[in-house]
Amino acid sequence: MKKHINLLSSLFIALSFVACSDEVEDLQPFTEGNPETFFNSVESFQSGVNGIYSQLWNYYSSPGSGLQGIPDILSDNVILATTGRRSNEDYYDYRYVPTTGGAIPLYWSEAYEAVNAANLVIGQIDNLADGPAKDNILGQALAARALAHFDLARVYAKIPTQSSDANSSPGIVVIKVEDGDTGDPFAQFTRETVASNYAEIIADLEQARLLVAESNGEGRMDKDAVNGLLSRVYLYNGNYQQAIDAANRVTTPIATAAELPGLYTDSNNAGLVYELAVNTSSEANFNNVGVLYSQSNSSATISEYVIDLGFWQSIDVGNDARAEVMRFIGTNQNNDYNAIRKFLGEEGQVNGRVDVKVLRAAEVLLNKAEAQFELGQEAEALATLNELRDNRYDSYTGGETGQALFDAISFERRVELSFEGHRWFDLKRLGQDVVRTNAGDIIDGTGTPPEVRVLSAGDPRFQFPIPQAEINANPNMEQNPGY
Repeated sequence: MKKHINLLSSLFIALSFVACSDEVEDLQPFTEGNPETFFNSVESFQSGVNGIYSQLWNYYSSPGSGLQGIPDILSDNVILATTGRRSNEDYYDYRYVPTTGGAIPLYWSEAYEAVNAANLVIGQIDNLADGPAKDNILGQALAARALAHFDLARVYAKIPTQSSDANSSPGIVVIKVEDGDTGDPFAQFTRETVASNYAEIIADLEQARLLVAESNGEGRMDKDAVNGLLSRVYLYNGNYQQAIDAANRVTTPIATAAELPGLYTDSNNAGLVYELAVNTSSEANFNNVGVLYSQSNSSATISEYVIDLGFWQSIDVGNDARAEVMRFIGTNQNNDYNAIRKFLGEEGQVNGRVDVKVLRAAEVLLNKAEAQFELGQEAEALATLNELRDNRYDSYTGGETGQALFDAISFERRVELSFEGHRWFDLKRLGQDVVRTNAGDIIDGTGTPPEVRVLSAGDPRFQFPIPQAEINANPNMEQNPGY
């Protein structure tokens, strides 16, 4: 990949990341010029950091291929609704190749643009005087750069816990520019190892957590966001004690059962550790993230993907508070469907325009429970799991040990984080198959079943191909096996 950090004379980055009035404020964009002269105040540096968030928003919230939903479409959580537009069907049926459009080129280009934007900020940080403001700016930029690199690594490369050879397998290119270094804008890189990638990502996050402020407002990284991300990255990397330690540093409480419905209509921010926030007042600065699952109007729900019947039937509907926020009955062409309620819209809306819930306190708790189990701390893992279940069920039996406890943690993770972009990665990092039921897409299981029911854990399609345009541009870029 060409290093597009330093195209200083014609750089265009949307550094005016915007959000609701109580979130990230409107800022003028840095459209062109020299970062050495542009970054000369705390305000200009924060504008630069907001531009990083804007790039993250671009690939998390894209209505056609956002990272908020594609990992569920690739998994066993949903089934294609045949009366929809059949969007992302190449991904659902695992027919993607290096030239497939949508998610494959989008994640690559937008995540590296986020890295570039972060490096611009980091490279000029010494223009600011030492102090808390400088530390906070640098901490946000480091954390956002780590998140972009992490997303690239888990999409295009193996995850360390996935298989015995994962750490030595090809990773991504981690691009870091520090202390004003401009580097070589024409460099053509080779892929590093997965182990090297995760070491670099963790280094950025560990530095960030010592620098970033306790709170920066909605839509911005702060100390809880960094520690929450560390709990996730350490879990993916198999560093279980470090995952527990990071989770213990997160102070945001999980959403209660009563708060859950409002969380998904943006009526509250209960349990949110980090979100990418949409500006509902600006037509130029939003993506209707929920369109990936459905396009609804007052008379019909044109579902793209609906809840897999087997998954829905595994939920204790009358006893589990999450059932209400997961599903509604959508009707189209005289058929009823188990339609996905999450990301449907704000209160009273069905336009799919809501904030992306990147990281929630409930995930942090589940990261901790799984890590405790992996260390043989079963009593502690059960107690952590019960913290979540106490806030989700009217009643439950509990008391699991051994494999039953691990299965309970995995099940609660699947339900809690459903349709939020986790399931594919969880199956991948655990080395598990995708196993879909043979039920059809209509509410009672009739209709059209999946074309592909099973994807074995060792299948190379668990790693996306490197986009063909990148392979063509850089002769040093190695394509993933199987493509």
